[in-house]
Amino acid sequence: MTDLSTEYLGFKLSTPIVASSSPLCKSRDNVCRMAEAGISAVVLPSLFEEQIEAESAQLDRMLSSGVETFEAQTYFPDMTSYNIGPDGYLEHIHALKASVHIPVIASLNGVSLSGWVRYAKLMQQAGADALELNLYEMTTDPYLSGSAIEARYCAIVRKIRSQVQIPLAVKIGPYFSSIPNIVRRLAEAGANAAVIFNRFYQPDFELDSLELLPALQLSTSQELLLRLRWAAVLYGRIDRDIAITGGVHTAEDIVKCMLAGARVAMTTSALLRHGIGHAKRVLSDLQQWLERYEYDSIRQMRGAMSASKVPDAAAFERANYLRVLGSYTLAASR
Repeated sequence: MTDLSTEYLGFKLSTPIVASSSPLCKSRDNVCRMAEAGISAVVLPSLFEEQIEAESAQLDRMLSSGVETFEAQTYFPDMTSYNIGPDGYLEHIHALKASVHIPVIASLNGVSLSGWVRYAKLMQQAGADALELNLYEMTTDPYLSGSAIEARYCAIVRKIRSQVQIPLAVKIGPYFSSIPNIVRRLAEAGANAAVIFNRFYQPDFELDSLELLPALQLSTSQELLLRLRWAAVLYGRIDRDIAITGGVHTAEDIVKCMLAGARVAMTTSALLRHGIGHAKRVLSDLQQWLERYEYDSIRQMRGAMSASKVPDAAAFERANYLRVLGSYTLAASR
């Protein structure tokens, strides 16, 4: 039988499928089912520093304004889903570590440098096997340069690396002038892996009420193409693990991720759409595909279609832009 094992963040994983951050990972039962279905690691939903601070300030205001009111208890949020600070998040890490034997990767999105470091240390103390730094930031200040943002990202990683010992993965978006450069700099700052790419959710306009509406659409396999390109470019040039997230739905998607050079393929939308049991079907299809094409292991195929391995490396660069436009024109004229 073909060996499906891989390595990521220093862990040997039985399969290349990792559950990326999603509401599914909030439930201990769901994570147990994921492990049984063959998912080899889970990334927990991100802990957002500003949400913690805002909720803490809100409760302080409620207490100060209602402490002498007989009905003060009505001010309190529903405590079944409410936690002050990271306590509930840390308890969830504890519970998962006692329930599953796959790596549990905490996820953090901070605001202040002190907040990034504080919560990273708490997650390590809670038993997280690794930490994914979710560098999700929408910059609207016209006086803040791209180089300043990149320098801040590197400073965050460098500071956290100096304070925690567990592996660090950095999840970034695709909107950098030079993705290879920022990945290299993050690696030099202490990142053990690059997770490509974050999906930036865009609000929609509600025309009747003229309000902004949060819009969430599950990914499709089409979104994988951007990730494949950059994984193939990074492989062999940056000495760090590469994880692909976004657009992973089928066994063929996972094969493409491995051929591009990724060590793991992260999925969420497929599990939300088809259920956790979908992972077992995908792994069965993956096993059959590898046997059909006579691969002995995942490791054997990794990076086989990266920019450093394919005969026509220009396919990943500017020359391919001209060829694609030319082929579309020819097809349309027939």
